[in-house]
Amino acid sequence: MFITTAVADRVATITLDRPEKLNAFTGTMREDLLAALRDCERNDAVGAVVITGAGRAFCAGGDVAFMKALQDSGDVDAFRRLLEAGSAIVLQIARMDKPVIASVNGVAAGAGCNLALACDYRIASETAKFSQSFVRIGLHPDWGGTWLLPRLVGRSRAFEIAMTGRMVEAEEALAIGMVDRLVPAALLSTVTSEVAAAFAAVPAVAARSIKRAFAASEANDLESQLALEASQQIACFESDEARERIAAFVSR
Repeated sequence: MFITTAVADRVATITLDRPEKLNAFTGTMREDLLAALRDCERNDAVGAVVITGAGRAFCAGGDVAFMKALQDSGDVDAFRRLLEAGSAIVLQIARMDKPVIASVNGVAAGAGCNLALACDYRIASETAKFSQSFVRIGLHPDWGGTWLLPRLVGRSRAFEIAMTGRMVEAEEALAIGMVDRLVPAALLSTVTSEVAAAFAAVPAVAARSIKRAFAASEANDLESQLALEASQQIACFESDEARERIAAFVSR
């Protein structure tokens, strides 16, 4: 089992745990990660999710030796299933009501890079590196890379990063918007825990509404977004959590 999950103080930490191979995806890792995310979604004791990697890498992408074995056997259907599993993970992160944080502790390449980009918020160690490395082995970006990256860094910069497959160092990643926060390696776990705790403390109805509204803003015009905000605000206003927090605020 190369995926582990630990829950504490309303934060679930999902760890890609194959450090000897830089946490590269192999076997059923994709399906296991998807299952872990779905378990977090169903668990009322979880308010926020962190995805990170064991050892010195976040995730090196797909296991190339595993892909070569599929090529050698001509098993395109098995390769297609890998792609479908990756797509399902990205959609699960996008659609689940709870915030998902990428805590990027080292290299994030290929599918690993796009897994990080798919998360709602990215905190990176100063030792982190990012690469759309697909082209280095003659492949095309997947896991939503061609949708996610342009929205974060702009179309032409995303095009250059994908076409060259070059490593984007942590400082550049912060400057161009691939990551949201950069911290010393020794502080990554502490800062991630602080941010995750803050996200997890948000009332569930409000957290769900905020995530849905920001997702919808990608396609909505202003009028549609204002209408969505109003409907989500009413849902929050009528929630027990808002009643309790407003009463507590007034009583102070």
